[in-house]
Parts: sequence; structure tokens; C-alpha cells
Amino acid sequence: MNYEPLLRLFKDRLGEYISGESMSQELGVSRTAIWKQIRKLEAAGYHFEASRRLGYRLVSVPDNLAIDQLTSRLDTSAFGKTIHYLETVESTQNLARAAAEEGAAEGTLFLAEQQLNGRGRMGRNWVSPRGKGVWMSMVLRPSVPIHFAPQLTLMTAVALCRSLKRITSLPIGIKWPNDLLIEGKKISGILLESAAEDERLRYVIAGIGISVNLEEQDYPEELLEKATSLRISAGRKWLREDVIADFLKEWEQLYFLYQEQGFGPIITLWEALSVSLGKPARLITPQGDMMGIPIGLDESGAIRIQLSDGTVKPVFSAEMGEPL
Repeated sequence: MNYEPLLRLFKDRLGEYISGESMSQELGVSRTAIWKQIRKLEAAGYHFEASRRLGYRLVSVPDNLAIDQLTSRLDTSAFGKTIHYLETVESTQNLARAAAEEGAAEGTLFLAEQQLNGRGRMGRNWVSPRGKGVWMSMVLRPSVPIHFAPQLTLMTAVALCRSLKRITSLPIGIKWPNDLLIEGKKISGILLESAAEDERLRYVIAGIGISVNLEEQDYPEELLEKATSLRISAGRKWLREDVIADFLKEWEQLYFLYQEQGFGPIITLWEALSVSLGKPARLITPQGDMMGIPIGLDESGAIRIQLSDGTVKPVFSAEMGEPL
């Protein structure tokens, strides 16, 4: 049984309870078939109230992305010109990487309503429930040496921060290297994974997770002190199509600027948005922990740390703890 006729029945009688017997008679199928299709609708994000005496009532429908509205809003030359939209995936990163290996053009975008195994930096899981955030990965093909890859991560963080601040007017800042925070709580994750050959990048897969319309109940309790969403912070919902379109435009503009003028302009923009600079912090590096004050970026994308003896050391890879 196709669940579309059943869904139309609920939408035509929105807010009303419909008995299993009534649905069975109107659609000419068994009550068991009705029950199975309701389970499928629930798995797709539809919510029902059930009453033994009255039947089922449709309470809410999933807030799915409208790809036609997104494409009509896009003002880019390459980013998002090819969009692969999926309901549920393990990870958009995996799909984008496979497409890149098959020759997908720069700007090819993968969007999912839900990720079952979304991942962030250092292998962490990323909370990505259905229909409430932006879970996306895009293929980039920059003409830069492999050791410039960290610069691309910082550039992406700048683009996303500038875009979200413009849309929401929320006090969003960047924690080194690429976490976006609102009052100390994380709202976005950025993960760039690359493939190289002969010291040149063949492609980069940029994974972006934006917690747009998540509510408190969407987070595990242990994350509520560390994570938030645009909706929680602003007290209102946001159109995800607007969020994606604005970000892609800002991202493409900065990407072209970076390729034309190098990393210098990105450094200036990143430092202006940073919440990490000038505050004593502990950095957990592969070589061990260190204490110091972040004072800026260098030309490679490393964070410059001023140690207690006044010397300055570049750090390329680390987990930055909370300011001390």
C-alpha cells in the first residue's frame, strides 16, 4: 500500500481523529495495512496521537527541506548548483567522498534530513535529528598544496559565522579552529577531509552541521550545557532554505577571494570573529598539554600561542579547552 492516500485522508481531516475501521473502509485495505503505513509515516517524521476509542489524529508533519525553494534562493556560480537531497543517510561525508572519486564537480552538494552516524572532529558523533538542522557535505577542488588544507577549514568557519550572524543577529563567534559558539555553547560543526596526490589536493570534502531548529529535548542531557541551536538561542524557528542559501553565497565569495588573494584576508576576518584570542587556555596536543594565550593566526593557519616565558609557539593541531 502506498501511504499517500492515507496521508491525504489525514490532511483532509486535519485535527480530527479517524478510526481504523473508517480508514479501512475508505481506502479499501485491511486495518493491519493501515497500522503498517502509520508506522512508516511516523518513521518519516509524521506525529500522531492514538486513542483506543477514537483512532488516530495527525498532530504534525515533518519540516522537510523544499529543494525547489532552495535553488530559487541560490545566488552562486558553482556552490550548490548540483544538489543531492536524501531523507536519511549514515553520513553525507561518505556520499560526497564517493562522488568526488567519481569526478563530481566542485560545488556538488549533499543534503540530508537526518544522519544516523554524523561525525565531527576527532571522530566525535554529531547530533543530527530529522528535519531540524542542516546536515550537508560539499565537494571542493582547490588548486593549493596539501599543507594549505587547514586554511580551508578556517575559511569555512569564517564564512559560516559571518552568514549566521547576518541572518540571526545572534552573538556568534569562532573558537579555534572552527567551532561556532553562542555564549560558550556550540551550534555548528565543521569537518574537512581531503585526498591528495603529488603534494596537491585532489579534492576536499567539507562537512557542515548546523543546529538550526533543534529543541532542548533533541539533545542528550549531557550535551545541554555544551550545545545549543539557533532556535533555542533566538526563541524562534528559522527557514533552513534561507540558512543554506545565504551560507553558500558567503562561502563561495570567500573561497574565490582566498584563491585570488591568499590566506591574508581570511586571517583578518577570522581574528575579528574569534572568541579564543587573548584568553589563557589549555591546549591538548598530540605531544602533550600546554598552557598559553592564543594571540592570532600565522600564515599557515596555525594558532600562535604565547607561553608563560613570553615565547610564541605555532600550534597546528590541538583541542582547545575552555578559557582559564
